[in-house]
Amino acid sequence: MSGMTVKSAVRVAQGMLKRVEFNSKTLGGTNTIFAAYLPDTAEYKKLPVVYWLSGLTCTDENFSQKAGAFQAACDNQVVLVMPDTSPRGDGVPDEDPHTYDFGVGAGFYLNATTEKYKTHYNMYDFIVKELPDFVEANFPVTNKRSISGHSMGGHGALTIGLKNPDKYTSVSAFAPICNPINVPWGQKAFKFYLGEDQQAWKQYDATELIKEYKGKDLHILCDCGTADNFLVGDVNQLQPTAFIDAALKAKINLSFRMQAGYDHSYYFMSTFIGEHLAHHARYLH
Repeated sequence: MSGMTVKSAVRVAQGMLKRVEFNSKTLGGTNTIFAAYLPDTAEYKKLPVVYWLSGLTCTDENFSQKAGAFQAACDNQVVLVMPDTSPRGDGVPDEDPHTYDFGVGAGFYLNATTEKYKTHYNMYDFIVKELPDFVEANFPVTNKRSISGHSMGGHGALTIGLKNPDKYTSVSAFAPICNPINVPWGQKAFKFYLGEDQQAWKQYDATELIKEYKGKDLHILCDCGTADNFLVGDVNQLQPTAFIDAALKAKINLSFRMQAGYDHSYYFMSTFIGEHLAHHARYLH
């Protein structure tokens, strides 16, 4: 396998979870780690891929260790690919002091344009182009893809899917940041990554994108817990109703389920991840 190092390999369910490191040109020449879960059936036939995008502070390992998704991946015959949430390593810029909601661990799945961050923080191009090219060249997968994610990663899944309907069969999200231009998380990140021009921010906002969406049905499925502290706390960082209203006005097919009593954690995600993978498999196979 070209230009990559397998950091670890462990058997789980009926397959293998591998953590892989390679050098990313998109992320400023830094080494990046992603995880790939391959059901055993990938040994004799190529399988489609569900890309999973994690949330603030996460690495590739949070989902692997907490989501309980591997049996569902086997049952639905899909490969899972789990990238990091930002570039890391020597020379990768950040703010001082570091905060959990910006910089390392918080790449927001965009291409930065400000001078300080534009060399390294290109997670959008990494997820859309470099990573799938690398995966398809080095693993037994087809070119059929779906995308999912949580919180910041849900924002990433929705925006990337809506901007690239030719590349993804279906999209899903858990507790996504639906309208980042209007909430503190997004306003902070977009200012540092994209500058002061708020018109430029809209290209990475799912609510703004779905207003103008003209592509195919992406079979969008979202779940959010009614007890999510980022929904019902001091600040509604998620804004699901803004996204739902925009989809309705644009007549875009959307299933957005509010799940009673669930919070923002992996307890919530582990409850419904099987349904999400089955949803994607329905359109990938």
